[in-house]
Amino acid sequence: MQDDAAIIARVNEIIIAHHGMEGPLLPILHAIQADFGHVPQAALPVIAQHLSLSKAEVHGVMSFYHDFREQPAGKHVVKLCRAESCQSMGADRVAAHAQHRLGIEWHETTLDGAVTLEPVFCLGLCACAPAAMVDGRLVGRVDEARFDALLEEVR
Repeated sequence: MQDDAAIIARVNEIIIAHHGMEGPLLPILHAIQADFGHVPQAALPVIAQHLSLSKAEVHGVMSFYHDFREQPAGKHVVKLCRAESCQSMGADRVAAHAQHRLGIEWHETTLDGAVTLEPVFCLGLCACAPAAMVDGRLVGRVDEARFDALLEEVR
């Protein structure tokens, strides 16, 4: 775990690298998350100060976009589609199974740090619903048994 001084130093470097860019907030947040695996709380006031925004504005943008994390993700990230097509094919049942099996809710990570479970609103695999993404790999026709098999692959 890095201390706040190290985080702030790296965030300043990232902000400087984006100096002069039009509309730099999202690229800065993406770069910080790519570097740290999440957007540390210590970064928000630094970003706000450099961009002449309030901390609330930066936090509002960060919380609006579901891909930004306030805490590091687990070793593996499982995203389950929550869009209508997947729901019509049983995604709610798969989601309930996944949450029960992992013992976590959306945006949480298992106690061992192995898996983070996230909702996503359309992966573009509507014809293969329900869909999931496991560590960036798309998977279609996910039912409870297939979810369990995916878990076995990553654990």
